Amino acid sequence: MLWSMRAVDIIRKKRDGGELNAEEIRFLIRGCLDGSVPDYQVAAWLMAVYFRGMSDQEMGDLTKEMIESGDRIDLSGIPGPFVDKHSTGGVGDKVSLILAPLVACFGIKVPMMSGRSLGHTGGTLDKLEAIPGYRIARDPEEFRRVLLQTGYAMTGQSERIVPADRVLYALRDVTATVESIPLITASILSKKFAEGAESLVFDVKCGDGAFMKTLADAEELAKSLARTGKKLGRKIVAVITDMNEPLGRMVGNFLEAEESALCLRGETRGREDLMEVTLRLSAWMLVAGGMAKTPEEGMERCQKMMESGKPYQRFLANIEAQGGDPKAFEQGIGTLRAPIRRTLKASKDGRIQRIEAYKTGLATVVLGAGRNKTTDSVYPYVGIHFFRKKGESVQEGEPILELYGETDPSANEALSILRQAVHIASNSEETSPLHPRSLVLKEIVAL
Repeated sequence: MLWSMRAVDIIRKKRDGGELNAEEIRFLIRGCLDGSVPDYQVAAWLMAVYFRGMSDQEMGDLTKEMIESGDRIDLSGIPGPFVDKHSTGGVGDKVSLILAPLVACFGIKVPMMSGRSLGHTGGTLDKLEAIPGYRIARDPEEFRRVLLQTGYAMTGQSERIVPADRVLYALRDVTATVESIPLITASILSKKFAEGAESLVFDVKCGDGAFMKTLADAEELAKSLARTGKKLGRKIVAVITDMNEPLGRMVGNFLEAEESALCLRGETRGREDLMEVTLRLSAWMLVAGGMAKTPEEGMERCQKMMESGKPYQRFLANIEAQGGDPKAFEQGIGTLRAPIRRTLKASKDGRIQRIEAYKTGLATVVLGAGRNKTTDSVYPYVGIHFFRKKGESVQEGEPILELYGETDPSANEALSILRQAVHIASNSEETSPLHPRSLVLKEIVAL
């Protein structure tokens, strides 16, 4: 019985390596919401989980309890299938903006609950809101209307959706337990299942600009997401992708919305890295939604759909459906930039050996495209445009990138960081091969 339980006994059990049952997890989650279990005991339990981990059964029970802590988006009456994609966060990662209208063109509904930028990683909602007039769906009815109208809808987490996640994440953030794989798994899956997704495709980023720095850590998270999702009756694919360099050629909120539009319009040359990741994830969404038998078939279908121009029209339709001005957006392409400009020029002849994703992300935060804390404001038109990327030749004095800032001090500081982020190998230097390699490192499938 719940009334006979004590938080201290549950904490001790987990501290000593025991497996909690569903009632014990329910007691803790409900208690942290109604205040009957104080923050200091919840924090102690989080630390015990950090060190002792959780079984698949525990992660499933925790995820279910977090979902039950609040409202769910009701998609009944809307024809499916419902498939969503989630990224663990990167630099220049505007994949969702291209992928959602592309996949929606196949009749798959994409209910997408996204986040905002925090730290060096960008946020989908900030990129969308840089589009003139665009607003995220404010309530479930608006979300349903846009989903029916355009095949995909963009919203953020409301106070009523998975409130347990907000409470737990705030405590994890100040108790050094953010990196716990079981807690990350439950946090991600609870939000995604609450939005109504039947199948999920994860982009688990790995490398310098990612949360998971090593392939081993990324694989552990991918497998945890796949196992727990499958245990809850969902189809899951986790694709581990390289995030050692920024994706595409633009980083910044409006800049990334602009680059997404350019890709949807067929201007993909020089953006092969971005399109490789986008097409692979889209292909798996087609497989999960029953529109392709294999990812190879899915990629072929997605490529043909991109060439048809229909995804770009779907993108514009979604802008309008979510309150934006498609014409103002298109007119802003190439022109909507923050007023202060700085150019980084090549210090010697050679080739771009590497552009560090993490330092690039830090530079965008300095410019004001990202946040150091959740209450920070962002500037929509600041960012970085790369003219050269890894493996491409440069001549001394040639522009490598241009950045856009709101103030001289922020622009100067960002330029200083980017000087450290960009590495040039002279033509005479012995270097490792710079030819492009696949950014898809591994795939975990639980369909």
